[in-house]
Amino acid sequence: MSSKNIITNVAQFFGERFPKEKFNYHSMIEKKEVPIHRMTWAYYMGGLTLFFFLIQVATGLLLLFYYQPTPSDANLSVDFIMNHVSGGELIHNMHAWSSSLMIFCIVLHLISAFAMKAFEKPREFTWISGIILLFITFTMGFTGYLLPWNQIAVNATKVGLQSVDSIGQYLPAALSQIPHFIRETFQGEASVGQTTLLRFYALHVVLLPLAIFGLLGLHLLMVQLHGMSQGMDKVAKKTERFFPYFVAKDVWLWCIVFVGLFFVSLNIPFEAFLPFPLLEPFDPLGSTPSGIKPEWYFYFIYYPLELLPFWVILLLMLAASVTLLFAPWIFKKTSRRTLGIMAILGSTYWVVSTVFGQYIYDLIK
Repeated sequence: MSSKNIITNVAQFFGERFPKEKFNYHSMIEKKEVPIHRMTWAYYMGGLTLFFFLIQVATGLLLLFYYQPTPSDANLSVDFIMNHVSGGELIHNMHAWSSSLMIFCIVLHLISAFAMKAFEKPREFTWISGIILLFITFTMGFTGYLLPWNQIAVNATKVGLQSVDSIGQYLPAALSQIPHFIRETFQGEASVGQTTLLRFYALHVVLLPLAIFGLLGLHLLMVQLHGMSQGMDKVAKKTERFFPYFVAKDVWLWCIVFVGLFFVSLNIPFEAFLPFPLLEPFDPLGSTPSGIKPEWYFYFIYYPLELLPFWVILLLMLAASVTLLFAPWIFKKTSRRTLGIMAILGSTYWVVSTVFGQYIYDLIK
């Protein structure tokens, strides 16, 4: 193939994904319609994920007024926010609850989009940007976990960084040094300490949110350019206009969810489900307390790691990540029925490992 043909094919590929004739208000807003069928509920999951992210940004900015990113003051500043700042406990709880709800919604969004084959041509970039956003969101959860600087946060972070370092033993030659480099970059010193906290703080507060905003802009642009995925094998008999009808329903749903989030945050502290000693300030001279686990949204990896060899989980996670990223090409000819079955199996594993993981672990051990 000549260089001219390659350039022509590349230009055609991007032209189909970014059609210049659709870069106008009429195509992206007025003309856009939403299919109505039994999976229509899934179209609201992306909006809910965005809603919880905005809650994260708003409450996070308010928390920054008082939070101190140092080992000596981090836990004290969180305690001060919770007990001495007017509305501090509410804002902290909203930040914590919305973090978990955002991850729940983004996973549900992924599963439903996969089942609906929402990655079909020309929506490949919509899918890929969404998968990268998923990875960044989990990284946000990991970096934010350390900031309160309590027993569970510091010890769980140590385990997480050690797991990253352990990947090196399964890689050949110079590649084996990459995981160690990543751990040193994140950790910043011999052990989890001041430098680690500052780097996690910078990642959580600045770098990762900027990356999310950039990718989110691309993701939303692609959705507006190509509209909602058909979602079903048959063309929907009914549709509704995106604006104002679908947007109005989306905003109404946001209002209902906000009231629910406000009520829960006002009455149920997020930490109420954790053993109290795990929330005490980190003591570098103390022993690691029992019960150290990551946040619930990492259970799907945590419990298998406790039961199976590390290299098995590593291969499975690598295969799953590659499969998700290249799903538009791997499952190009796969029917929605098959994708739906795969989505049900995946979601079943996620729910069972999250809800019953500890019970299964105790049963096997």
